[in-house]
Amino acid sequence: MNRPLSFVSALVITCVIAAAPRLDAQSTGPWGRISFMAQSFSATESGRSVSSFSEMVLSATLASPARDEGGLEYRLDMRTAGYPQAGTRDARFSLYDGYVGQRFAGGAFGVRVGQMWLNDLGGLGSIGGVQGEFVRRNVAGFKRLRIGAFGGLEPKVLEAGYVSDVTKAGTYFALEGQGAWRNVLGFVLVRNSGLTERAVLTTTNFLPIGRTFLVYQSAEVDLVGPAGNGSGGLTYFFTNARYSPVPVVELQGLFHRGRSIDARTITLDQLNGRPISQRALEGLLYESAGGRVTFTVVRGFRLFAGYARDRNNREDAPTNRITLGGFASNVLGSGFDVRVSDDRVDGPTSSYDSWYGSVGRSLGPRIYLSVDYSSSFSVFRLLGQQGLLIENRPRTDRYSLSGLVNLTRFISLLGSLERTLDGGFDEWRWMSGLTYRF
Repeated sequence: MNRPLSFVSALVITCVIAAAPRLDAQSTGPWGRISFMAQSFSATESGRSVSSFSEMVLSATLASPARDEGGLEYRLDMRTAGYPQAGTRDARFSLYDGYVGQRFAGGAFGVRVGQMWLNDLGGLGSIGGVQGEFVRRNVAGFKRLRIGAFGGLEPKVLEAGYVSDVTKAGTYFALEGQGAWRNVLGFVLVRNSGLTERAVLTTTNFLPIGRTFLVYQSAEVDLVGPAGNGSGGLTYFFTNARYSPVPVVELQGLFHRGRSIDARTITLDQLNGRPISQRALEGLLYESAGGRVTFTVVRGFRLFAGYARDRNNREDAPTNRITLGGFASNVLGSGFDVRVSDDRVDGPTSSYDSWYGSVGRSLGPRIYLSVDYSSSFSVFRLLGQQGLLIENRPRTDRYSLSGLVNLTRFISLLGSLERTLDGGFDEWRWMSGLTYRF
């Protein structure tokens, strides 16, 4: 871990914990959540034990109330995990947010110092350093205009600390309107040992138009190829539109396309003089386009149907996916909630059905139990420097039982048990968790 910034993070956490009690007396005090989760799984293949694993996770969040009119801001969001059965695997500590800040001049100016995740920038928004923001209200018919800039180091993903020799800087421009309307345009520059690893334009837009139509859209455009190799261009695009012409009908359209390019590895290969393959520059291509219609038969009973055309990997041929299903709450006054759906996938070499079914019921005001079944799902496989592969498993069946118990207004208990079968492969997994909110 970088020593100067690890000291800053420790200082941030200390300030957060010290500041929280003093704010309890305010009309809008801090809020937080502490969760503990434990899970374990074991698996056999053709009757022989092949793997077992256990994990214990503690996570905590503590945040100041919104400071739109000015004042002290802070947030701590951390996670630590241990692995009792893995003697060679070290415990991990991850820090997502750990900053303090101050808003001045009635909230018009703000500064934050520490580690933070800038949600306006999506997956590129993690930064360990400084952020500044200017806010102006009631601009051109919008509620707020926000202009921000940031700079610092890039945090590691799965552990505390910062990536060596990597810096990140950028700016963003956001307009916020009525009904959660938001338009954001950002720029992020990632430098690695003097090379431009990525230079990216990002945009996210949420556009609710009246009560019947809304669009959510996000995209990333690389202005240059990784470390100057290859070409830039659109690397990620997602849009989801919903329209209700009448109250009982909802139409939904979705398009999702992108390339997953390992810019970090390509940059390191460039720095170390290793050859870079064209395959690595092209990345993983995935694409999905489709639509769905949902019809409310009566209150609490909905039917839906949809069609989509998907391509999971660059070399794969497109597949057709037809979805049919329904959801009913409190069926015939019994208290049971039921959901059933079937995705029929037709490809050039195989066709199969992916089923999902769920039955749940409340047992009193504080307990909810559900039984679930799913089949023919997909998994991600890591292929090292070659990237990721989405693998379809049409013969897989999964059964699960889960329960949620609200012990009090602030404490809840969660538990689940599931079994996965795939030919001769048999896996059992259990998980339990306890959450305290304040």
